[in-house]
Amino acid sequence: MKDREAVRKEGGGVSDPAGRLDRPGQLRLLVVFDALLREGSVAKAAAGLGLQSPAVSRMLAQLRELYGDPLFTRTAKGLVPTRFAEGLRLRLRALAAETEQLVTAPMAAAPAARTTIDDDWIRPPLISAPPLAVRPSVLLQGQPTPDDFARKLARIGHNADPQRRLAKYIATSGSGVGRSRPLAREEAEDALAIILDGEADPVQVGALLATMQYRGVTAAEMAGFIEALRRHIGAYDVSDGHADLDWPAYLSPKLKTPPWFLHAARLVAMAGYRVLLHGHYGQGPDAGKLELAAETAGIPVCASLGEAKAALAAGSIAYLPIGGASTQIQRLFGLYSLLEMRLPLNAVVHLLNPLGAAASLLGVAMPSRRDMLRDTAMLLGARALSILGNNRDFAEFTPFRATTLFRLVDGEPMDTRIVARRAIATAPPPAAYTSREYWQAVWTGAARDEVAEAIVVDTAAAALLTIPTCPAATFEAARREAADLWQGRNSTNPR
Repeated sequence: MKDREAVRKEGGGVSDPAGRLDRPGQLRLLVVFDALLREGSVAKAAAGLGLQSPAVSRMLAQLRELYGDPLFTRTAKGLVPTRFAEGLRLRLRALAAETEQLVTAPMAAAPAARTTIDDDWIRPPLISAPPLAVRPSVLLQGQPTPDDFARKLARIGHNADPQRRLAKYIATSGSGVGRSRPLAREEAEDALAIILDGEADPVQVGALLATMQYRGVTAAEMAGFIEALRRHIGAYDVSDGHADLDWPAYLSPKLKTPPWFLHAARLVAMAGYRVLLHGHYGQGPDAGKLELAAETAGIPVCASLGEAKAALAAGSIAYLPIGGASTQIQRLFGLYSLLEMRLPLNAVVHLLNPLGAAASLLGVAMPSRRDMLRDTAMLLGARALSILGNNRDFAEFTPFRATTLFRLVDGEPMDTRIVARRAIATAPPPAAYTSREYWQAVWTGAARDEVAEAIVVDTAAAALLTIPTCPAATFEAARREAADLWQGRNSTNPR
């Protein structure tokens, strides 16, 4: 076993062999901490500091012991700081910047030794640029240091006017490496509340959402956003018992396939569960596609949260366009046409759950966002959730490829792998039908489409498996129940 002196020399330990406090070692740990926050990777931090990765890993373990906090969580995107670590980011950056300045500035100012009679040509240049390896903001006279920046933001309190508070959140989130950090949950909630209440300057709205999207939104920020959204629309709690399943349906207007998932939602409602669909279909000429499909299927289209509540009490299924919950949220969706990019709001709205359903069924195409949404749901106290890991951002099953259900069961994460069905040859719809007519004809039985039927049945099975009160304990059992519902969908006495 290595003695403590050897460990200290290799990894920057925090105490000497006699057990006394090792100040140089602690300072080295803090410099490593700053590098890990900046780089988000042990290997990159080690390379930037000229150390070996095992040494940095050992120092990270020492930091965790020193602070009594895990500090970082390993994800597919690298090391993600904990909230405690984020709270130290600016102070550590200020310390590291001051250390760089103390080491670099005296060396830069030292006069050169005279060696020949020709050295009287020596004269400093009119303009000196700092070396590229050093941050100019640290070296240029009069520029605020990260510590100055942190103190300035701290002076903007919670009682400041809304636009000033929002400016603080924008600066906190998007001022660049060494000066920014993700927003805390309470900060994100306040920031979006200011926007939803119409108290933000339009430039601020785009600045906050675009910088957060570019940096990558955190689960804590998403949870804060959802809390602001739910308070804004007056959403109900799960304890109110108005719905069994929340089914978000936020579709890209570029998607031209029929909404087969609506038929699956109808099957779940036939089984006696109350299903609330809520969604949006862009700003184009066919923006009302989901409303038209719901009306064709006999699903009430609701203009308010109160109407949706009444519709579920009367008939077990309803569709609430997001504009019916809040025109302000719908306006924010319109930013896509101005920025040509999806914003954090496009992701968090999937967890809106307006009527406080006991379970939620989502579809998420981006792999990194599946864990993020599930982690966010856990922060919000969700107990039952399924995320379809497919190629769409709405819950519609792809039965002919293997699919993973990223679930919450009794509040605990659980992944369920569904094997692919055997492929079925597809045939184009008969020319006599429009797309909407064919979609409805498959439901009524006037047209037969085995591929569409498999999509509907498996989507309904995923929904049934998600609902805590459903007796189906496995996907296969839920699929059999969904198949029975499909066979009896047009009978006079549906289940």
